[in-house]
Amino acid sequence: MDNIRIRLIVSGRVQGVWFRESTRREAVGLGVTGWVMNRPDRAVEVLAEGPEDQVKKLVLWCHHGPPSAMVADVKEIREKWTGEFDSFDIVFW
Repeated sequence: MDNIRIRLIVSGRVQGVWFRESTRREAVGLGVTGWVMNRPDRAVEVLAEGPEDQVKKLVLWCHHGPPSAMVADVKEIREKWTGEFDSFDIVFW
């Protein structure tokens, strides 16, 4: 299985609902590396790298998020895998 890198822009009611921490926990459990952060436009951005099947599971999870989230849209941007991360973290602007 190849490693992939995907950037997600998740919009809807996704800030103030534990979306970042829940995403971090989900990614760690899947063995995916990268980061998640709140954006100024009230969306959440995710940059995920890892085995294709595991990253795809994280992408599917982001389409609904934690129980209190209301995801309206997930924009997926495929990028070139770099292998630059060794963990999955919450980052801040």
